[in-house]
Formats: sequence, structure tokens, C-alpha cells
Amino acid sequence: MSMKRFNMKGPLISIVLPTYNESTNVGEMIHQILHYLGNNIEIIVVDDNSADGTWKIAKETAPNKVKVIRRLHKRGVGSAIFTGIKKASGRYIVWMDCDLSMPPHLLPRMIGLLSHYDVVVGSRYVMGGKDARSVIRVVTSRTINLLANLILNFKVLDYDSGFIATKREVVDNVSFNPKGHGEYCIEFLYKAGKKSFKIKEIGYVFTERKKGESKTARYFFSILLYGAHYIWRILKIRFINEHGKK
Repeated sequence: MSMKRFNMKGPLISIVLPTYNESTNVGEMIHQILHYLGNNIEIIVVDDNSADGTWKIAKETAPNKVKVIRRLHKRGVGSAIFTGIKKASGRYIVWMDCDLSMPPHLLPRMIGLLSHYDVVVGSRYVMGGKDARSVIRVVTSRTINLLANLILNFKVLDYDSGFIATKREVVDNVSFNPKGHGEYCIEFLYKAGKKSFKIKEIGYVFTERKKGESKTARYFFSILLYGAHYIWRILKIRFINEHGKK
């Protein structure tokens, strides 16, 4: 799909980037997004009061395209994405990590597929995809996704992707609890599927960050703790939240 086909007031696409201490990546990330998607976009950087000045670099990189939300007293990936979605004004909304582990060059294809689907997931676990991180992180993620498929009984191979493009009507109709790290993504995809929105996964290679320090990669027990939180959310979605609605 060509971006030039659209002529509308306001941005066609809103890109939400949650950030915390990403000063070495945020400038390049913004430049790459603009390169691949052109002008009819807005980039919403939701920064959790980074000590390294990430928010300032983001604002200075492309002041006409970047909206910075600096959160002084709140942290968390899920809640940052939720905040960005609420502020987004585009017809299509995308969210992804800011550390360049998720490739901006895939964005035009993801947006193009929204002419046939409602949600497009950048997936590590479909054909063409690969999780190239450390063994412990791959095993943890694979286990979470296996359990999600077994318990939720709705097939998405990369439930905790965090690399999502979707139509505005989906986020307007699908709520999720923003608490936690990536658990929100499981809840969002499951609820979107249950509401009969069409979901498409496309493969990409997920790499470790090349610059900056991962918030979890070095800490074995942190990874296990995240995994436990994810499993609890999966159980809660399936056996508590659903039954509570009946």
C-alpha cells in the first residue's frame, strides 16, 4: 500500500514509543521511522523520566513530528503504551520498542496489511521470524506463548510480541489492563480475537539491542519473575476475567 494514496487532515499513522534511558537509540529510531513512513505520521514518545535525557533528544530530533510525554512519577511499559494510545490521533496506531530490536523497515508492510486485517503482529515465531536473544529469554518467551495458546485456546504464536499495528477502531473497542511489562499484549490480542477482529502475524528477526543496556537481559531472576507475572495474567484473563463477565 502506498502512503501517497491517503489524503486526510491530521496524521494517518501514530507511532507510540515507550522509552526509559534510550538516549543512544531514540534519535536513530525516529529517523528510521520517518524514512520508512514519510510525513503523514506522528511519533509519540512516552518517556518515564529518563536520567540520560532521552525525552530531550526525542523532542529535538524532529520537533514537528514528535510529541513527547514525560512521566515524572510513573513507570512501566504497558502503562506507557496505554498513555501513548490515548494521546494518538492517527487512523492507524503502532507501538514498538525503541531499542532498534524491532525493525522499522517492516512498518510499511504492517500498515499495508491493515487494508485486509484489523491487527498486524510483528512475530518472532511464524515463518520468516526468529528470536535471536539469549537462550534463557527465548525459552521463557516460548514457554509463555505455549501456555497462552493452551490456556486461552486462541491461536496467536507470538502473544507477547509488543510489536503491533492496528486500526483505531480496535483500540477504541478492546480494553486491556496496562499494569506490568508485556502482559498487556497478551490480553489485548486475546480480547481482539474474541471480538472477531482479524489478526495477522508476519515474521521478523528479533535481536538483542546493539546500544544501551537491557532492563532485564542480565538478570536471571528478573526474567523468571516476569515469566511468573505473565502466566498469572494468562490465568486471570481466562478463568477470572471471563467468568466475571458472565
